[in-house]
Amino acid sequence: MKSIPCASLLIACLFLGSVAAESATNRVAIRAGHLLDVVAGQMLEKQVILVAGDTVQGVGAEGTVAIPTGAEVIDLGQAWVLPGLIDCHTHITSQIEDYYADTFRRSPIDYAVQAHVYARRTLEAGFTTCRDVAAAEFIDVALKRAIASGKVVGPRLFVAGQALSVTGGHGDLSGFSPYLHFDNFNGVVDGVDEIRKKIRWQVKNGVDLTKFCATAGVLSEEESVGAAQFSFEEMKAIVEESARWGRKVAAHAHGAEGIKLAIKAGVNSIEHGSLMDDEGVALMKERGVYLVPTIYVGYAVEKHAGEWKLPEKLIEKARRINREKRECLQRAFGAGVKVAYGTDAGVFPHGENAADFRYLVEYGMTPLGAIQTATIHAADLLGQSEKLGSLAAGKFADLIAVTADPLKDVSVLEHVAFVMKSGVVYKELAKGK
Repeated sequence: MKSIPCASLLIACLFLGSVAAESATNRVAIRAGHLLDVVAGQMLEKQVILVAGDTVQGVGAEGTVAIPTGAEVIDLGQAWVLPGLIDCHTHITSQIEDYYADTFRRSPIDYAVQAHVYARRTLEAGFTTCRDVAAAEFIDVALKRAIASGKVVGPRLFVAGQALSVTGGHGDLSGFSPYLHFDNFNGVVDGVDEIRKKIRWQVKNGVDLTKFCATAGVLSEEESVGAAQFSFEEMKAIVEESARWGRKVAAHAHGAEGIKLAIKAGVNSIEHGSLMDDEGVALMKERGVYLVPTIYVGYAVEKHAGEWKLPEKLIEKARRINREKRECLQRAFGAGVKVAYGTDAGVFPHGENAADFRYLVEYGMTPLGAIQTATIHAADLLGQSEKLGSLAAGKFADLIAVTADPLKDVSVLEHVAFVMKSGVVYKELAKGK
């Protein structure tokens, strides 16, 4: 028998292996009665989306796209199909239930064992990607890894770990006995040296971005809702050290002065932006800083304050923000400030993430503009435009479907009927829809 040269045998094995891998690749063809092209801003009719594995292979009109032999066909009938939604401001590892019990009776272990429930609810609500902007004990990092490995169902995550805060600031436990102490990780830092060391430690432990509290906040017991807390020098150190490690920076900021300091320091996004003034709006526009507005959460706090046993001081902060935020955000939207969708889910129940769309439209955006904040603009803020934000060849096969036209009634996004993430269906369209 003639022997086969080793090199030829190796090539044959590699060829057979590639054929086996190709045949094993998941191939799906999705028929969509309507498909929103978020880049062109057009609703397309009778489209086919080809998916191989976790990636979109092509999109085109029926009759112009060949469906591969043996591909699974998912017919979504007359449903309206959109890219998977992106929420740039979540707290996916926790959820407010009872202010004092949450603070004093629940440990990080309690949060960790429940986080997967919130992750699934978020995904089934149509949010296939989230940026999580503060969690205890690196639970967000662990959850991200569990989702990525397929052990847990949830959205694709980009996580911040502990939010950085000054002593006594929005990220520190305030208003209680000075003898009260929790032996846990936290992001409390004072001065440039502490800041740099903490960011390096967070990067070492797997965070994707830095989040810091540039101002006071609503659900904390420091004196103000919007006063600046870090100095400009400290904010600059946060941005510079994060950039050294290739991390973007999100600044929690309600008050006008803190917003302007954070923008001048070089942050990538302002979270909330509730009390920004004209100078802040101009700075954001000039420097291309994203605004992540989180509107619904303020109304949710007012609505559920009694149920959550919130202190009156915190409720009054929420009332003030809600009174003043509309005008400030309308000014920013009208000026053309870049906006990325974000909700603060975790303050209100996970799965209600789409509630902000109604408010974006109420505050002056078109339905298309509001949807673009949660698709192409959110992907840009994440630095993930090559893989996320729209349905096109080479991008992740993340898509959702709803049963009415979201360009006519954006609130339909609060009732997502079909969810696919990375080519896997997590929520099937009910028959007859």
